[in-house]
Amino acid sequence: MLRTHKLGEADRIVTLLSRSHGKIRAVAKGVRRTSSRFGARLEPFMVADLQLYSGRSLDVIQQAESLGSYGADIVIDYERYTSANAMVETADRLTDSEATPKQYVLLVGGLRALAAQQQPPRSILDSYLLRAISLAGWAPSLDVCAVCGVPGPHERFAAAQGGMVCANCAPPGSPRTDPETIALLLALIRGDWSRVDAAPEAAHNRASGLVAAFAQWQLERGIRSLAHVDRMRRDEQTGSGGPR
Repeated sequence: MLRTHKLGEADRIVTLLSRSHGKIRAVAKGVRRTSSRFGARLEPFMVADLQLYSGRSLDVIQQAESLGSYGADIVIDYERYTSANAMVETADRLTDSEATPKQYVLLVGGLRALAAQQQPPRSILDSYLLRAISLAGWAPSLDVCAVCGVPGPHERFAAAQGGMVCANCAPPGSPRTDPETIALLLALIRGDWSRVDAAPEAAHNRASGLVAAFAQWQLERGIRSLAHVDRMRRDEQTGSGGPR
């Protein structure tokens, strides 16, 4: 389940990503009533097996069986919650025109990892963003110049150009990137969690900034949820506390 909107007094429109049929918008009738049989199964971050009736403009959800109750474990932690929101928002944007089973599997795996606390939420989110964008055909270039193809290593990262760029192709103001951060980005894409865990905190901070800039450039508009993630990380670094 990606997101929901209220409809009338008791209904809800649910936007969901399916394994075989791409993105679907459907009406869940009566789910906002306390007597609803499956309202809790249609909340964001949940995975369910649905039976749908095809309507004129929107399908109608007739039955829902829970397959993954990840929402309850995600919403109790602010960092997990903001990371999950950024993930489903990204999935929603990437599947506007076409969805693939790989995008579905990737999102479900990311939500499962957040709920189970398999890795820090920041690392799960950064890995998801890089992999999801790569599946969509916009993999960042990290070992060769994204513009001219000259083999690296290179020191500059330019989101608008597609990743690492050589000195000749780097636009003014491109941030310098150290080898530790590049190695971490590669580990995040490959799911090499031993290398991810071994990376220093400073490299994680730099990598997260590059991932956010790259993701928002490729999607051509901002990911609203990332603003909350970035604010939380700044609060942690400055010791100013969490959300109020």
